[in-house]
Amino acid sequence: MWGRCVYRGPGLRRSLALTFDDGPSEGSLRLLEYLAAEGIRATFFQCGKNVERHPQIAREIRDAGHEIGNHTYSHARLFPRLGRRLYWPTPALMAREVARAQKMIQDEVGVAPRLFRAPYGLRWWGLDGAQKQFDLLGVMWTVIGHDWEWRADRVARLVLRKAGPGGIICLHDGRDIQPSPDVSEMLKAVREIVPVLKGEGFGFETVSELLLPTAA
Repeated sequence: MWGRCVYRGPGLRRSLALTFDDGPSEGSLRLLEYLAAEGIRATFFQCGKNVERHPQIAREIRDAGHEIGNHTYSHARLFPRLGRRLYWPTPALMAREVARAQKMIQDEVGVAPRLFRAPYGLRWWGLDGAQKQFDLLGVMWTVIGHDWEWRADRVARLVLRKAGPGGIICLHDGRDIQPSPDVSEMLKAVREIVPVLKGEGFGFETVSELLLPTAA
């Protein structure tokens, strides 16, 4: 009922996956430059609304060889609080959010995502049906960097402390569907994290590659 989901790769080799949520945004372009310079391919879980806003950036992410996943259309908080009551979303709402993002990414980027990450990491009742409709595998993480609220040095310390073979690192190249988000702390953190992990012998793969029992 919660949908198929993974939290890490098998850890059979010294590799990790960098993942970025909530994009694309203008800041994604600076991230792409750094990843290209380091020879790293990552996985981007994109909001359909942001793809609609920045289709060319989404296509540049694709053209750079990165993997694109579904992060719903509007990054809706699917457990909205009204006063003291907690309202659960309906399966129809879930299906609409996932379907709109899937269609937007396919129409604008020419890619049919096979991976899905729930906004805020909140996996909710009935999600299985929405994922099955598009054959989507849910992806969580082994460490989330809090890069939307922490300074880069603190983000980097947390990620480096929890990094390990098969790990999935969650960072953000957007801020839900806000226009022109400030992702500068994420960019600084990535520049701290990558050299250290490379120095420790880690390689970087997309999530789909990381899940394979042998290197792609």
